[in-house]
Amino acid sequence: MCPNCGGDVPIGAKACPHCGSDENTGWSEDTYLDGIDLYDDSDYEDFIRREFGKPVRRMNWKRVLIIGAAAALVIVFLIRHLIRF
Repeated sequence: MCPNCGGDVPIGAKACPHCGSDENTGWSEDTYLDGIDLYDDSDYEDFIRREFGKPVRRMNWKRVLIIGAAAALVIVFLIRHLIRF
């Protein structure tokens, strides 16, 4: 058990998988991970917008299916038309 956060630490682990406390910092709140600014999943689209300047576009599967079905009908029509000649 981690003395800092109380999380389960596997036997022989050199750091707590929950809070990052480790043997070198004396299992305290002062860990080597302090000061690292990581994005969580909720900030991903905002991060992409700031980095690349355009919104994240999602695939519109309904539109893809409609266009695919229309293309298939055109192909079938063309094949039937060519077979008649």
